[in-house]
Amino acid sequence: MLQLHNFFRSGTSHRLRIALNLKGLDYQYVAVSLAKQEHLGAAYKALNPQGLVPTLVDRETVLTQTPAIIEWLEECHPTPPLLPVNPEDRARVRALAALVGCDIHPLNNRRVLEYLRNTLGCDDAAVSAWCATWINAGFEALEALLAADTRRGDFCFGTTPTLADVYLVPQVESARRFKVDLAPYPHIQGIDSACSRLSAFQRAAPAAQPDAA
Repeated sequence: MLQLHNFFRSGTSHRLRIALNLKGLDYQYVAVSLAKQEHLGAAYKALNPQGLVPTLVDRETVLTQTPAIIEWLEECHPTPPLLPVNPEDRARVRALAALVGCDIHPLNNRRVLEYLRNTLGCDDAAVSAWCATWINAGFEALEALLAADTRRGDFCFGTTPTLADVYLVPQVESARRFKVDLAPYPHIQGIDSACSRLSAFQRAAPAAQPDAA
């Protein structure tokens, strides 16, 4: 069985749980506490030298970095697909996912926020303002792209969840945690609502995990 080393509130872990659930894959949940800095311990860093979550283990194969892991899942377990068939459509879905994964999430990553607090001396208000700045910048662009897509159904692309939804939903969860006003983003809210009705997303939610505080 697959072994998922992850933390309940980690956005990248949340992302991977959704993908695994959508693929219908069973996995053993291995909690790695970021609060207790277990990710920086020798045992975990022997598995993942970066000391980041998640890590997926398939027998002797150790996989790191969620974009690479999800690509591996798509290649090894292609049904149901997380990408459309048409190359142009696949590029669009990848671009929507990258907008979140490359341009929003890294700036709100735990280690970045810890640097702001511990090294630069930012207080909670400043850290929240930092997060809101980059979430809003990304969501404004994403909302415009979603609004312009006349073929879109209930999800980021088409009528079934894709890679873009896998990336978006954890970022919406993070936005709520940082008290970002989502009112200006009705399309994003609608997609999050549609996803929340699906078991794959419900079971992946941070609050549903065994290590949820």
